[in-house]
Amino acid sequence: MRITMVGTGYVGLVTGTCFANSGNQVTCLDVDPRKIDKLNNGISPIYEPGLDELIQRNAKSGRLKFTTDKAAAYADAQIVFICVGTPSDEQGRANLQYVLAAAEDIGDAIEAGEGDSDERRAKIVVVKSTVPVGTNAKVKAAIASKTSKSFHMASNPEFLKEGAAINDFQKPDRVVIGCDNKGTGDRMRELYEPFVRQGNPIFIMDIPSAEMVKYAANAMLATKISFINEIANLCEAYGADVDEVRRGMCSDKRIGNQFLYPGLGYGGSCFPKDVLACISMGEESGRPTELLKSVHNVNQAQRNAFMFKIDQQFGDGSSPADLTGKKIAVWGIAFKPGTDDIREAPSITLMQGLLARGAKVVAHDPVAHETCQEVLSDQISYVDQAMDALDDADALVICTDWAEFRHPEFEQMRKRMKLPIIFDGRNLYRLQTMAEEGFVYWSVGRSQVK
Repeated sequence: MRITMVGTGYVGLVTGTCFANSGNQVTCLDVDPRKIDKLNNGISPIYEPGLDELIQRNAKSGRLKFTTDKAAAYADAQIVFICVGTPSDEQGRANLQYVLAAAEDIGDAIEAGEGDSDERRAKIVVVKSTVPVGTNAKVKAAIASKTSKSFHMASNPEFLKEGAAINDFQKPDRVVIGCDNKGTGDRMRELYEPFVRQGNPIFIMDIPSAEMVKYAANAMLATKISFINEIANLCEAYGADVDEVRRGMCSDKRIGNQFLYPGLGYGGSCFPKDVLACISMGEESGRPTELLKSVHNVNQAQRNAFMFKIDQQFGDGSSPADLTGKKIAVWGIAFKPGTDDIREAPSITLMQGLLARGAKVVAHDPVAHETCQEVLSDQISYVDQAMDALDDADALVICTDWAEFRHPEFEQMRKRMKLPIIFDGRNLYRLQTMAEEGFVYWSVGRSQVK
């Protein structure tokens, strides 16, 4: 099939590249010429394991193209995917200006095209961006305002985990498609069938239900994260060990063990935005989502609770500690391993808190230095090796559970640091090990090692 992806962000680029890799002719459209220049040189503007190689292979074959030319991108496309950003505003509502602008461009392109009297051959416009329920209707109206020619709508929410997106797309747990007629559903099913040969389902449903699926799934996962963090806080208060509690709880098959790891709370491009969007939809519909309001509040408070541990260590905890003259090392900037994404990353909140208290911050992350510099600029220092951040450091703060942080040489760490103090926001190390190695060790939901 001939496919156009509108937007070369995380979703559009991964989706378009994987479609090309399965034999489709794909054109990726973006308004940012810098992105397109990079892509035409085989360089991905985002970090995702394996993506550069797939881009280069499919571009070389001629199946994958990148352009800023809207007319060329839309002209022959059978299916157009809208994959532009929907950032949250101050009230948590999804900003649809980029989605609706793309819709108007598509309408102009349909009107300018030759058209086709066969309804089955009319363009399918697919909203893949995560959007509030009812957005597809707005997109349809925006396109129809520009053309009287036929087109069809579909909703196709994405379920890609950053750091594992290519595998998630090529071997999805499920594919969700909302459509306005059977023919559209059949064509979308045909597009996705190569990816579900292992037997996983393709769900064809109405458009509003498809729009809601993504929000419901992410809100549920976010709820699990906030839940286990509240349990971790109770464990600290009563001297229980959240790791033991988690093991005992998750052995119940009704509960399972996914997304029940205590830490610094969720971040990234999806969970924070989608929870806020659900809260906003609840307010607008007169059906307040009280549980999700609490999920959001618990998540934000979790970062402050961790910062409080630093204030306790270097002060009395009654007010922000004075960290003037102290060097704090930070391991991990990205909101999760396997990505350079720092959107809503707990590390940013914590580093800003450290800077506000007067600390000098030296950070290491395997891939997220460049994206961090876009936010914090030269307020902090960066090193290429994790151990180098520890030289003469008064403490180490661990924000991301990259695999390389799991088994460090503790003796070398202790020798490099001015003070052997670790604040571990990901519970990477055993309490007994920390005691034996001579560290002051703060973690989440477990006793402090003094």
